[in-house]
Amino acid sequence: QVHLMESGGGSVQAGGSLRLSCGVSGNTHLSHCMGWYRQAPGKEREGVAAIDTDGSATYTDSVKDRFTISKDNANNILYLQMNSLKVEDTAMYYCAAVRREYYNSCGYGSTYHMDYWGKGTLVTIST
Repeated sequence: QVHLMESGGGSVQAGGSLRLSCGVSGNTHLSHCMGWYRQAPGKEREGVAAIDTDGSATYTDSVKDRFTISKDNANNILYLQMNSLKVEDTAMYYCAAVRREYYNSCGYGSTYHMDYWGKGTLVTIST
């Protein structure tokens, strides 16, 4: 069983930065594909970024060059550094995990059925 807890959300102006954290129970860095997802009001949840057990990362186009996913393996923390924030980044952000062995790769798309989810942290971007 993996438990996830997000933190770091808040309200910032457009152009600003936030760093989200996700505390992870257990040593998942060698066994789980980890991802960040978000759900804006009235919209479906979408994948934002994922990081594989070897540290390689993938991003959805709308956040490329602005967001960085990373993990602190020693302390079991997943991060999402968000820069140059836009109003359209406003959403509830969730971290998620799935056992790496279930798939041939690691990603955030609909192909990947994450088994574990946090409760989310709210990010609000204003003009």
